[in-house]
This record gives sequence, C-alpha cells and structure tokens, in this order.
Amino acid sequence: MASASCLSVLVLVALAATAASAQLSPTFYDTSCPRALATIKSGVTAAVSSNPRMGASLLRLHFHDCFVNGCDASVLLSGNEQNAIQNAGSLFGFGVIDNIKTQVEAICKQTVSCADILTVAARDSVVALGGPSWTVPLGRRDSTSATGNTGDLPGPGSSLAQLQAAFAKKNLNTVDMVALSGAHTIGRAQCQNFRSRIYGGDTNINAAFATSLKANCPQSGGNGNLAALDATTANAFDNAYYTNLLSQKGLLHSDQVLFNNGSTDNTVRNFASRAAAFSSAYATAMVKMGNISPLTGTQGQIRLSCSKVNS
Repeated sequence: MASASCLSVLVLVALAATAASAQLSPTFYDTSCPRALATIKSGVTAAVSSNPRMGASLLRLHFHDCFVNGCDASVLLSGNEQNAIQNAGSLFGFGVIDNIKTQVEAICKQTVSCADILTVAARDSVVALGGPSWTVPLGRRDSTSATGNTGDLPGPGSSLAQLQAAFAKKNLNTVDMVALSGAHTIGRAQCQNFRSRIYGGDTNINAAFATSLKANCPQSGGNGNLAALDATTANAFDNAYYTNLLSQKGLLHSDQVLFNNGSTDNTVRNFASRAAAFSSAYATAMVKMGNISPLTGTQGQIRLSCSKVNS
C-alpha cells in the first residue's frame, strides 16, 4: 500500500497536470494574435493541396510530439527525438511548420508557440482531407530540450495489451486508443514495419491482401518501400480503416490487433458502421491528446524558430 507521503505527491502531480490543462483556452490568441488560426489553416491547406500525404505527416508529428514529453514541440527541435529509431527517416513536415511559423512571426512577434502551431496544424490537416473538426485549446509553450524518451511511442509490432498500456500511461482510454488509431486511414508505412506480418508472422491477415503487398515489399531489401495504411481511400480521412480491419486488411500488426476477437472488437465494429461515431470519438481523443502535459504560464519559452531554442 502506498504511504501517505507518496499519495500526497501523486495528488499534487495530478493537480498540477489538471491546472496546466485548465490554463489552455480556445480564445488564448483572440487579443494577442487574432489572425493566428487563419494563418495556420492557410499554410496547412496549401501544403496538403500540393501534397495530400503532408496531412498524415503533420498529424504524425503531433502524435510523436505529445507521446514523448507532452505537447511541447520538442519533436521539432533538431536533436535527440528526431534521431531516435522511432523517428529517424520517418518524420516529415518540418518545413511546413517552419514556413507557417515564419508567417505567424511576421504578424505576431514571439507570441504563438510552435507547440500550438503543431496542434492546430494537426486539426487542420484532418479537416483538409475531409475529416472532422474540433475546437483546439491553446496556450502551450515550447520546450527548451529535445531529450525526450521516445520509448513511450507505441511500435508497429505492439500487441493490444501493449497499446492499451501505452495509451493509459497518457491518460487515454481504450476508446481513445481505437479512435486515434483511425488516423491510419491516411498515410503510409515502410515495408520494414509490416514485412513480418505479410510473410507468415501473422495469421489474421487476408491472403490476397498479403500477396498484393509482397510485390513492393520483398522478404529482404526494400525496407523503405511504402504501402498505404488504408489502401481503400489513402488520401481521405474517413472510417475505411475500420472496415479494412473487419476484412483482416490492417497493414500493421498494431492495426489488426484492434480487431482480433478481443476487447476492442465492438468499438471497431461501431466505428466501421457509423462514421459519425468515429468522427466524434476522434475529435474527443485529439483534444485529450493535445492536453498531455503542456507547458503553460512561464514554463518553457515561445521559440522564434521551431527547430532551435532561443539564443
């Protein structure tokens, strides 16, 4: 049983986290930078229009930021996180965020954080690809360190239990986890991340689907060759990801375990048959994820450049 002092510490930590989240507000920039959200949206819309895959890249950047030290833009800093095995060579969109930051700095000097820009850009990316919108609480500040523990990021070979544990650690429940996994309705994955699944590593895979993937993912070599996470509607943010799981056509092991005669099967079925249910759950989960351990008040800084701390 935990001691009274330990319980007191846990209570204080919980209160601190709640207080930090409470400081976030959708109206945070209404006075200090009223054109901030429109500027971010314009930059994201242009980038996704030019390259639809950029939507998935910006969304993934946000996820990989929040799941490490919290939503503090540490992933945008050149250094440790970007070079970690979970991120190296697979994160894109830094230039888009940098361009948006430059535009925002031109209208509001050192006012809007990179963390907020990335959070809003993730929402606007989903909208640009036909997905739901949601109100983003704002007021995050930027980390001054890029030394986060990327071990908290769930991997493509994760089991259902491992996924549930990873999300629970971030105060995200199982429905949040299944909903957030639906981001794989857009984007692509490298051959090295699904090779074992299509060459006999998994039994819960559609045989014709596995055969079709082998053409671009040989048993050796071609590690960086890409396949759509949702081959049905690769550039549309919809609920096709879940219908694919029902047909055992999840690309990654960590996708298909969501529908594997387990505790999440009914949620997958619900999202597959009710697009509105998925959209609602996804929006709720994204707000919760965006509230993971934000820096607020006088914590951190407002970076002038998203790739480096202020000198």
